[in-house]
Amino acid sequence: MSNTQRKPLALLPQLLAAAITVASASAAQAAPVWNIDSSHSDAGFSIKHLMISNVKGSFTNVTGTVEYDGKDPSSIKVDATIDTTTVNTGDKGRDEHLRGADFFDAEKFPKMTFKSKKVKSLGKGKFALTGDLTIKGITKEVTLTVDGPSKEVKDPWGNTKIAASASTKIQRKDFNITYNKAMDNGGTVIGDDVAITLEIEANKKQ
Repeated sequence: MSNTQRKPLALLPQLLAAAITVASASAAQAAPVWNIDSSHSDAGFSIKHLMISNVKGSFTNVTGTVEYDGKDPSSIKVDATIDTTTVNTGDKGRDEHLRGADFFDAEKFPKMTFKSKKVKSLGKGKFALTGDLTIKGITKEVTLTVDGPSKEVKDPWGNTKIAASASTKIQRKDFNITYNKAMDNGGTVIGDDVAITLEIEANKKQ
């Protein structure tokens, strides 16, 4: 075997050691994972009705994970799921309609998801979280304005918790939710813009 052939083999132990060191450093730097507490989290929405008032509703089953080092908001990564079957506007008939094919088609699309892609600081205690929102199998990029995260606290049962509030606006037609009725004055029964608010509480994974 020539010297040229032996040199790469001789370097193999050092290369392996370097790879292990890099992998270990990456693992050590990985932000802790927080599990979204669905019993203390809520996804709300508001939409115009008859062009004059706002109808509000919410989804109660919000689940997923948040990566956050507890200090730097730029470390935050969110992977969240909302159960569309839990839609609640306080009216049974309307909620059944919303779960149907005219709106969320919850039987076919029981989940909507959000996966973050980037974070931008908006000043102390506020940041923009951009990611992919998927509703009815259609994915669009949206940006949430987030207040928080809160300081870490421990509940009486020893769980470490954080919380944050977020908001954004979307157009429902972008997600193929197009049902509407025309009014005599040229308006429509349901608005197109949807205001979304999120209240998220999360437990630090043990």
